[in-house]
Amino acid sequence: MLEKSEYVTDRETTKAEAHWLNRERLTLYPGIFLAGYLVSCIGAAILKNMYDLQGIPFGADFIQFWAASHLALTGHAQDAYNSSLLLKTEQLVTPAFKARYIWLYPPSFYLVVLPLALLPYLAAYWTFMLSTLGGYLLVLRRLVRGKTAMWCLAGFSGLWVNLYCGQNGFLTAAIAGAALFSVERRPVLAGALIGLLAIKPHLAILFPVVLLAIGAWRTLITAAVTAITFMAIGTLTLGTAVLKAFFANLGHARLSLENGYLLWKKMPSVFAFLRLLEMPVTWAYVVHCIVAAVAVIAVWQVWRHCQNWNLRGAALMTATFLVSPYAYDYDLAWLAFPIAWLTLDGVRNGWLRGEREALVAAWLMPLLMSPIAGALKFQPGPLVLCSLLWITVRRANAASMMDDMAADAYADQFEPVP
Repeated sequence: MLEKSEYVTDRETTKAEAHWLNRERLTLYPGIFLAGYLVSCIGAAILKNMYDLQGIPFGADFIQFWAASHLALTGHAQDAYNSSLLLKTEQLVTPAFKARYIWLYPPSFYLVVLPLALLPYLAAYWTFMLSTLGGYLLVLRRLVRGKTAMWCLAGFSGLWVNLYCGQNGFLTAAIAGAALFSVERRPVLAGALIGLLAIKPHLAILFPVVLLAIGAWRTLITAAVTAITFMAIGTLTLGTAVLKAFFANLGHARLSLENGYLLWKKMPSVFAFLRLLEMPVTWAYVVHCIVAAVAVIAVWQVWRHCQNWNLRGAALMTATFLVSPYAYDYDLAWLAFPIAWLTLDGVRNGWLRGEREALVAAWLMPLLMSPIAGALKFQPGPLVLCSLLWITVRRANAASMMDDMAADAYADQFEPVP
């Protein structure tokens, strides 16, 4: 366990020992990446009419949201779970589209995307992405303030990967972040938000663990009621065939994950890491479950013994991607929150060697992990996530010890009653 004195603050660091990641570089490097992202987007818009070099439309993943909406609005919502029928609908956007997506979302998510096909594809894309981005930034404003911090957020690769893919990472991250901000003072609101996160159940998997750890029963019950109600409304709106098709597709999703049809290079999970190394499926599951169990225990300990809500939030949002075998690079828009929380703690309490480098790696990971995994057959995502979780647990242990010492010092002021 670390003493607070083991941390070195920026004020205590001599000029000769100053860290390479100074304020100037924190503005320069994000600016360079931001310029690169903007040039890529403008080039796609002007040169390729919003298509990339492979003929895939900008925001290609969003095409399944639009197609599912179109099917639902025409009375065929259950057909989205049939990849052939979904592809035919996607080809209404671009006849050359060949990718076969699998619709794995529960009926509750249908309620989110249902109105999209009322608009043309590009209008629907920008409406969805800008509205969810707005919610994401609104929640992050609780953490990210100041010119330097805003530059870092603007250049954060997770933001741009999600935007380019046309995915729902902004939406889920905003819901999860808002829920964490609400648990302490607005438990019912927090429960309702966690229940809404069931639109992607594998990303909500750790919330029951942490709520049990702190005895937040009102939040836990509200979350369960909200998730069930939301699912029921989606089923009643679209028909029971949609619910049946959703459950029937889960087995197909498992097989697709195991055989690599769902691209492992874009998945930061331990399971994908091991499958890329050609480990047999059974052993990959075994090792993944061991790592997931350790992550769950770590998160439980942080929430049980540490009162620092920044570290609690960082532990949960980081460990989520170590627990679920299914997650994608666009989901890593979530990492803006742990990076911000850990940065705040570092600025206030000092840094240990390697911590800032780990945060930089997390900031770059959504962009770089897929090219690295594709070239080297080595998925760096889990290593970065484990580093972040380790930093969080270490800081939480130090914070807990300081709280105990403060409590003992307070108690020592009083003489025992004879």
